[in-house]
Amino acid sequence: MKLLNISILLLSTVGSAVADLHHVAVCVSNRKYYTIGGTPFSPSYNYVTTYEILPSSTQCACDAYKLRNTGNKQWDQCPDCTFDGTYCNSAAKHIGGDEMDYYCEKMCHAEGSEAD
Repeated sequence: MKLLNISILLLSTVGSAVADLHHVAVCVSNRKYYTIGGTPFSPSYNYVTTYEILPSSTQCACDAYKLRNTGNKQWDQCPDCTFDGTYCNSAAKHIGGDEMDYYCEKMCHAEGSEAD
């Protein structure tokens, strides 16, 4: 029993250290969710999300993220963040999902963000 408790404790601490990191992200608006296929609780029941990509908000968020320097974690800095006209890109996967959401919503007037 003691071994099981230690295993669960270790798994919970390891899981909390893992971040949601991305190569590509965008700021979005008009997000809608649809169900497709199957019946509820069947393996073929899925959700589809549609949204409008906002290039100007994405550029705003990407530029702000490039200037970010809040610590030593991978998502605390994005030295390789580049805006390509539509997407914010990071070859080294520095874009954090929560951080991009913050920049899109709070600083760049979007509904939120979507990422790979």
